[in-house]
Amino acid sequence: MQAQILAPAAVLVVWTLVVLMWIIPARFGAIAKLDKSALPAKQGVRGSDLEGVIPDKANWPAHNHTHLHEQPTLFYATVLILAVAGPAAMDVTLAWAYVAIRIVHSLWQILVNTIPVRFGLFLLSTFALIALAIRAVIATLLADPSALPA
Repeated sequence: MQAQILAPAAVLVVWTLVVLMWIIPARFGAIAKLDKSALPAKQGVRGSDLEGVIPDKANWPAHNHTHLHEQPTLFYATVLILAVAGPAAMDVTLAWAYVAIRIVHSLWQILVNTIPVRFGLFLLSTFALIALAIRAVIATLLADPSALPA
């Protein structure tokens, strides 16, 4: 069961790398269409320097990539705790739900980016993470982690 709880985390790592690769054509494609005088005239230009310079949609993959390094760090820690404690089937289901919702959230943010839907997806994934975190606390506090409901 330990490896089963790690699989969703591994998938989210791969998805984060996919989004990272998505940034390259999105930003470079937008920059290629620009009058180069619009680019910041400084050494060491960062991605955030492109805000307001290239179309917003070209920055959306980078915004999502940043998001994939925020709340999911709690997910990774929670999954590792459950892997060590001995996850139940419900934990694996919640972990897959979290990852699926985060992937849909990414796709929505990168392709459409309307806030009400994006926020709804964020809330759903947060609820799955809260449930996982509570189960991790229970699993580590109980003498017998198998007492968790499956």
